[in-house]
Amino acid sequence: MAGGEAAGAAGPSRTVLVTGGAGYIGSHTVLQLLAAGFRVVVVDSLGNSSELAVRRVAALAGDRAHNLSFHKKPLLYYDHNVVGTINLLEIMAAHGCKKLVFSSSAAVYGSPKNSPCTEQFPLIPHNPYGRTKLIAEDICRDIYHSDSEWSIILLRYFNPVGAHPSGYLGEDPCGIPNNLMPFVQQVAVGRRPSLTIFGNDYATKDGTGVRDYIHVLDLAEGHIAALRKLFDSSSNTGCEAYNLGTGKGTSVLEIVNAFEKVSGKVCLIYYMWTIGHASCMSFLS
Repeated sequence: MAGGEAAGAAGPSRTVLVTGGAGYIGSHTVLQLLAAGFRVVVVDSLGNSSELAVRRVAALAGDRAHNLSFHKKPLLYYDHNVVGTINLLEIMAAHGCKKLVFSSSAAVYGSPKNSPCTEQFPLIPHNPYGRTKLIAEDICRDIYHSDSEWSIILLRYFNPVGAHPSGYLGEDPCGIPNNLMPFVQQVAVGRRPSLTIFGNDYATKDGTGVRDYIHVLDLAEGHIAALRKLFDSSSNTGCEAYNLGTGKGTSVLEIVNAFEKVSGKVCLIYYMWTIGHASCMSFLS
């Protein structure tokens, strides 16, 4: 998410580019940015999202929808996370736009041995996704050290869940969901036959893995807080990292049981024993 001044523009003076703005986190963030008075430009490949989300954002934004523009065709930075970050930073530098909120991930920590996890914990990612995010963070840090005019905030997400209260925006990925909540939802409505829980013998109260889940709208507000720090600071903020989580752990089975209680739908569950997953990850900034 890149920010800059729209010189001479009518209405909001601050324009924000949101890459992936048609996705789950992106669409909620775009809506909150519009509500906060920003002008928003969305670029998305639509590889795992739908233009419908952008249309729904425009509908929910009401009279602020005129501050939203959407571009279907992706630039090269959609081809690969690391190369994409470099391309985006080069484009920003060429146009004098040196304020960036980068969407990183708690995956950069790997599996912390203690909780809550803070920004000072070692960065030891255990999978390609986490390693890619850490490389992108390093690129951001390097560009700041080479040019102190940059102001960059790295947001390390934990596990976003939830949806807009209108019901028009939520997590509905293409293909098989990678995250728990959309999988549970698809089982509940009959789109998938059952839910497989990987592991029921962890050292937790019900044997299933524990994670820190944060509501997607709280995550969106975190982006706005980061942008305001970038825009309102009297001096450059440097390159800083912040965790976005609640510091409270919830088990997989607790999530499923809560969903069943609220929806009245019962999910068919299978357990599969697994190796190499952290049993408990609770984080606090």
